Amino acid sequence: MDEEKTSIAEKFLQYFQVELASSVEQKKAVFQVRYRVYCEEFGYEPSEHFPDKAEYDEYDDHALHCLVRHKNSGMAAGCVRLVPASGDNEEPLPFEKYCAHGIDTAFVGALNIDRSHLCEISRLAVDGAFRRRPGEAETRFGEVDAMTCSEAEKRSFSLIAIAGFLASTAMTELSGRNDVFAMMEPFLPRLMKRSGIIFEPAGKTIQYHGDRALYYIKTQSAIDNMVPDLKALYTAIHQQLAQSYRGG
Repeated sequence: MDEEKTSIAEKFLQYFQVELASSVEQKKAVFQVRYRVYCEEFGYEPSEHFPDKAEYDEYDDHALHCLVRHKNSGMAAGCVRLVPASGDNEEPLPFEKYCAHGIDTAFVGALNIDRSHLCEISRLAVDGAFRRRPGEAETRFGEVDAMTCSEAEKRSFSLIAIAGFLASTAMTELSGRNDVFAMMEPFLPRLMKRSGIIFEPAGKTIQYHGDRALYYIKTQSAIDNMVPDLKALYTAIHQQLAQSYRGG
């Protein structure tokens, strides 16, 4: 296959698949990726709270989880979750509970959102084994080179985080949770804007697992404004997730 003529979707799907994590085994893989990234690598959460080496919280039981899996090795490469809002204000979303002081209440109030359409995207993580460059420190899986990946395959690793975001977008569409919030490092919305995906700032930058700010987007806006290559990957990921979500 001529790499110059290969689309983003083809490059990614040649080496990875995206799964709706519904089984106990799949969810365990999600929580283990999060533990390695959030506890061991970045220290966002205390590792001693998770002796089973799986990071989870009170929102995970009713969240929708997506898993990006490396086809050749079977390894979990990344994950993301969608947390739906409850029908009342007594059960806040994570950003409402932990980052309330950073919310632009005037902006959010003016949106006049029906909470049955509201969700938060969070816990987007890519395992360090798929982020480190050749020659860097060993991972818990050994040297990344030991996975015997081709150079073309390694170049697809940079798409894992993008695929995680697209998977979460697909889940907002499938679940009808089209008013989407996310706490993100400020550089991420600037990066996504280059691909046509425009988040609106919904709060100020605060310290929460590093610099984070609240952002808002409508699902249809994200889909409509994606550049063509990205939209092709989104369509493929949506198809992978839809069958599992609909029980097909």
